[in-house]
Amino acid sequence: MDGEGAICFSACFPALQLNITDCLSISRTTPQALGILHFASPTPVILLKEGTDSSQGIPQLVSNISACQVIAEAVRTTLGPRGMDKLIVDGRGKATISNDGATILKLLDVVHPAAKTLVDIAKSQDAEVGDGTTSVTLLAAEFLKQVKPYVEEGLHPQIIIRAFRTATQLAVNKIKEIAVTVKKADKVEQRKLLEKCAMTALSSKLISQQKAFFAKMVVDAVMMLDDLLQLKMIGIKKVQGGALEDSQLVAGVAFKKTFSYAGFEMQPKKYHNPKIALLNVELELKAEKDNAEIRVHTVEDYQAIVDAEWNILYDKLEKIYHSGAKVVLSKLPIGDVATQYFADRDMFCAGRVPEEDLKRTMMACGGSIQTSVNALSADVLGRCQVFEETQIGGER
Repeated sequence: MDGEGAICFSACFPALQLNITDCLSISRTTPQALGILHFASPTPVILLKEGTDSSQGIPQLVSNISACQVIAEAVRTTLGPRGMDKLIVDGRGKATISNDGATILKLLDVVHPAAKTLVDIAKSQDAEVGDGTTSVTLLAAEFLKQVKPYVEEGLHPQIIIRAFRTATQLAVNKIKEIAVTVKKADKVEQRKLLEKCAMTALSSKLISQQKAFFAKMVVDAVMMLDDLLQLKMIGIKKVQGGALEDSQLVAGVAFKKTFSYAGFEMQPKKYHNPKIALLNVELELKAEKDNAEIRVHTVEDYQAIVDAEWNILYDKLEKIYHSGAKVVLSKLPIGDVATQYFADRDMFCAGRVPEEDLKRTMMACGGSIQTSVNALSADVLGRCQVFEETQIGGER
């Protein structure tokens, strides 16, 4: 090394304070020593948490394909007219019997990330179309199975995907070619086709024996919806006791009789063209905080506090009565005093109505859900043609 080298070296590493003779003596004695000074080994940067499997390449692709095939095998036997039901028991011991692909895959606690994507395919198919979840899973797994030998031979995944895209285009063209157009103008023809579609979808379900009966009901229900076709507007209520053929379609909103107090039986059970008040208000005496402390000096003061509680409640009830509403539905509880008050005035009330039923009533009958009774004007009250309470099976 020359003198310039020594200057550069000491300029680069002033902390080392090495002169030229030191360097030369180091290089003569241990040739590796300079290497240690120059190239300290880089410390490894850890990005992933401990225990992470970062395998890649062809073996990992094959492993992913195998995992997807295991998932497909789990639902394969549920498909078709001779499909069998699966009994699944979760970690808490809850048993579910189903032959619906999405339900089974939802209940299986899948850990493998590639297999999870297959479960997600089934979920999105269920959300988007509502049927064909098992078929989608099996098709995806079958495609992967056919591709496996090519992957093992080292064919690049991009080429395989390009081939799939071409195949998709060919399949779509073929479907368009053999598609049958629905004549919307001919209502009878359209209805027949819809009923056939409904029957096809019901043939793998538990009610396949009565599919003709239910297909008609399903088509009627969908035909009643407006152009937006909001499926959440169709509510299904399960009632125990009675045959499957006792099922009926209600052209309106139905909800189960909620928990009720004494006085409920005295209320009328049928109204024509009533106004409906939809509330999110509690109509009962509030239980005050247990540790609240009020100091009173006379009996009159105590009486004033008790009266104030009652007055608040009666004030609310009077406002509802004067609004002209005949049916009062609330998401929150309606107490025994309120129930009796409404019964005396020929009004019907139901508390603890499920939120989805309350929203469905609002969308079907108009009005809006009120959180206070101070502004019950005509435009926030709903209206319907007939309101009645009937007994169906073991439910009211």
